[in-house]
Amino acid sequence: MDTWLTYRSAFDTASVVQDRLLIGSARMIAEQVTFEDGAFQHQIPPAALELFQSEDVDRIFYRVTSGTGQLLSGYSDLQVPPMDFSAPSPYFFFTTMRGNAVRVVVLFQPVIGAPSAVPVVVEVAQTTNAHTRLTNKLWQQAVQPQLLLLALVAVLIVFGLQRGLRPLRELRNRVNAREPGTLQPLIVYGIPNELIPLVDSLNDYIRRLEEHVGAQSMFIQNAAHQLRTPFAVLNTQLSFASRARDEDSRAESLAAARRTLRRASRLVNQLLTLSSADALVSQGARGAAASSNLSNIVQEVFESLAGQAQSKSIDLGLEFSGEPPHLAVRAVVLREMLMNLVDNAIRYSPAGSRVTVRAAERNGIVHLEVEDNGPGIPADRREHVFKRFYRLNDSDSDGSGLGLAIVLEFATKAGATISLSTPESGHGLLVTLSFGSTRPGVG
Repeated sequence: MDTWLTYRSAFDTASVVQDRLLIGSARMIAEQVTFEDGAFQHQIPPAALELFQSEDVDRIFYRVTSGTGQLLSGYSDLQVPPMDFSAPSPYFFFTTMRGNAVRVVVLFQPVIGAPSAVPVVVEVAQTTNAHTRLTNKLWQQAVQPQLLLLALVAVLIVFGLQRGLRPLRELRNRVNAREPGTLQPLIVYGIPNELIPLVDSLNDYIRRLEEHVGAQSMFIQNAAHQLRTPFAVLNTQLSFASRARDEDSRAESLAAARRTLRRASRLVNQLLTLSSADALVSQGARGAAASSNLSNIVQEVFESLAGQAQSKSIDLGLEFSGEPPHLAVRAVVLREMLMNLVDNAIRYSPAGSRVTVRAAERNGIVHLEVEDNGPGIPADRREHVFKRFYRLNDSDSDGSGLGLAIVLEFATKAGATISLSTPESGHGLLVTLSFGSTRPGVG
């Protein structure tokens, strides 16, 4: 755009120079036109044509015409534009003359004593070789310093970027040079002020990543310890069964091994469930496509745990206040939460107890409750039971301490809150899940 504007400026300047020569030549010719003895007298002064002498070979054309259109002198084929002959100022235009582009000036000169009041028309034309040469010369003289300045600016920009990005490259090299698994904070010594927020953000992320990795490492250690115990017991029980000489001892050992294997299988399944709860961080636990029918999910959970409840003569109940609500939460999430809550209630309640699942919507919030009449959890220990592998009684080998931890993970991902309290009956445990919205597609 700059070069185009510069060219237009050079073209206009060359046109002004040419126009001044044309109007000067036309005035010299017009001053020589007189009317004497009933006829126009005129001559072409040499100076009028010598004005155009230059290094470029240009042709000059002229014509002098009376007010009545009579050709007094010059080239008859030079174009005359239709215009008002009373125009007081010269008129300039581009045209062609014998195959050449020319610039023409038209000058109207009144002549004293002429029989017609219409002025004499004087035209002078010049080809555009000198005009083009002058335009290019002016344009090049203006553009060359600009190109030099542009090249200098480009060099300075490259130098400035290289110098300005050097700290960032050094920071990159520091990060690349770190050993795999290193979670130490980055050193900010020598870092420009502009990069300090970036380094602080990286260090904050490293800190959170270290906490996450530490928690995962502790979880793996606890999981390995929890799995090692039942497998060691299982190995002992099978070894005892293989050495037993009577059928009763062998059957007792195999039955114990079967129970141990069931507990180990349940622990593995809970660990896999907990892992799937962590995976919902990226997928989202709240369903954006469809809502979950709570009644159907509770029915599926009861059918899955019916045998376990029947073995302890535990009554499973379902209560809804009004129509069963629909939750904008993935069905698998609701199923896993209810499965663990009802399983815990059955597992820790004495024989002949009752486990009830309730759901009610109040002020747009769905409250999902699981109540049992088991031993309950003391108020001062309710915050701890959500920790992984935490158990109220370490001597109780039937539980793994993962049930409520799994429920908390899924509830957090689903945007729900969980609370523990004592039922109105005064004994047992009431677990309440509160979901903030019942509309499908929210979250």
